Amino acid sequence: MESRRPPLAPAYRTLPEYVRHWAETTPDRRAFTFVDHPAPGSRGVHRTLTWKRLDVRVRALAARLGEQAEPGARVALLCPQGTEYVTGFLAALSAGLAAVPLYPPSLPGHGDRLAGVLADARPTVVLTTGRALEEVRDFCERTGVPVLAVDQVPDAASQEWQPPAPDAESTAYLQYTSGSTRAPAGVEITHANVVANARQALTAYGADAHPVTCVGWLPLYHDMGLVLSVAAPVVRGGLSVVMDPAAFLHEPARWLRLLAAHPRAISAAPNFAYDYCASAVTEAQKADLRLDGVAALINGSEPVRPGTADRFHAAFAAQGLPVGAHCPSYGLAEATVFVSAARPGEPIARFTLDRAALASGKALPARPDDPRAVLVAGCGAPAGQRVRIVDPVSRALLAEGEVGEIWVQGPNVGRGYWDNEPQTRRVFDAKLSPRAGVTITPTTGATIGEDADEEAPGGRWLRTGDLGTVLDGQLIVTGRLKDLIVVDGRNHYPQDVEATVQEADPAVRRDRLAAFAVPGGAGERVVVVAEHARALSLADIDVPALARAVRAAVSVRHGLRLADVVLVAPGTVPRTSSGKVSRALTRARYLEGAYAAETAE
Repeated sequence: MESRRPPLAPAYRTLPEYVRHWAETTPDRRAFTFVDHPAPGSRGVHRTLTWKRLDVRVRALAARLGEQAEPGARVALLCPQGTEYVTGFLAALSAGLAAVPLYPPSLPGHGDRLAGVLADARPTVVLTTGRALEEVRDFCERTGVPVLAVDQVPDAASQEWQPPAPDAESTAYLQYTSGSTRAPAGVEITHANVVANARQALTAYGADAHPVTCVGWLPLYHDMGLVLSVAAPVVRGGLSVVMDPAAFLHEPARWLRLLAAHPRAISAAPNFAYDYCASAVTEAQKADLRLDGVAALINGSEPVRPGTADRFHAAFAAQGLPVGAHCPSYGLAEATVFVSAARPGEPIARFTLDRAALASGKALPARPDDPRAVLVAGCGAPAGQRVRIVDPVSRALLAEGEVGEIWVQGPNVGRGYWDNEPQTRRVFDAKLSPRAGVTITPTTGATIGEDADEEAPGGRWLRTGDLGTVLDGQLIVTGRLKDLIVVDGRNHYPQDVEATVQEADPAVRRDRLAAFAVPGGAGERVVVVAEHARALSLADIDVPALARAVRAAVSVRHGLRLADVVLVAPGTVPRTSSGKVSRALTRARYLEGAYAAETAE
């Protein structure tokens, strides 16, 4: 019988060392469970690996990989979600190879990106599963790269295999960013990076001191899914329960049932998923749910809206959901994933800010009843790393309340971009210009003033490309530098405009719209492309009236005139492989005239 709490492991610097440790010390403890939902309404079929069984499978596959690839070669994972994905990833690391977490060719709408990533990574071997073998072989036929099914390698291959000496500074995997218009960019994450980030996340969410079960539906090729559902459980020796993203989208109550079934569960999802659960989970599905054991619900990957957290808690308060379970968080692939988070058990930090001041780069308080105020959530403070707010042009540190680029420093920051030294120097090797400013440290929160002793040797900083500020020791993320809309010298954050648009008319589908600027004769013109709600057809919608309502709302709240409002069918607004709306690709398609046949005013 399992004990309730795994003992703490020694401080290893690679994930394979942890796997081996848990296989030797707690061999019969459950390590990974994949919950399959083979049919509509299915409660799930559980497939579980113990630590001993995981170790056998990892060693067998690592032995086979070692026969086919030299140390340091890339191994692409084109596996469906499941325990085979975990085994393939850990086996590549164990063999001294660099994993490339990807997805099968059957993922709709992402075949071109997959081909681009494979061309960039140049893998020596491709891993998949027996049920996806044929489609993966067909897709990779032109490359000539051998394809190996994880579940077809026999256990016997593990018996004589000896792992190479662990090298914490070598590349463990390439995490490809989810951008849709630029060339694929693979972040080199070292073994030391991923172990450090797993520890940082465990500390931030209280999982270092108390046993937790990681429950997740995020795809394992996504940075947050990979770290929370694989790396963190491996470091902590806890159970990870994983389901397929499609199973969540088909029936979101499945995720909540898994949370209810595992005391002290911790999970992560983008903001839209919490809104989706609040609106889609029925009263009948709530009847047998008990969520009082949930330890932390991480909200990240896209802008965090306090109203979403409120709706989610109101929807499930009767099921015992703890008030302090919601943890707004911030991270990015270049920092492995985790940067900062609100701590479990604490109320969400809310800031009502003056929209006009924010547009000019200042975070100033506003009255909550001001129709032009903006409500934002604090994303807490980092654990084991440093965050500073920097002027993106002068590279000078900014004071508390000033909006600038978020810069990060810590052992979790990746080595750089694979095979792209110029971009690596620009993003990963930034240097600060001295000036009194603000930093968030792991222990002190916001500190005004320069503290050079805290910097790593050489002062190497990561430029995130994200804009934000610090208030009351909380990191506030305001938007992407590259997405910023500038009209008549004033800054507008697209997600802020999008929030106004989707509240203006119920026919606008939530979180499936994009606001962006395009060139115009007299300067930048602002365009919104939005999907209509799935429950409606275009014949049901008074499109001119919707456009007027949207224009009026944006004008009142933002002082901004929309040049075009385009309403399109559900599924038309492009998304990245991680599920976020791609403003850049939507803009490119708009400029190409791809939406000309759609409804517009």
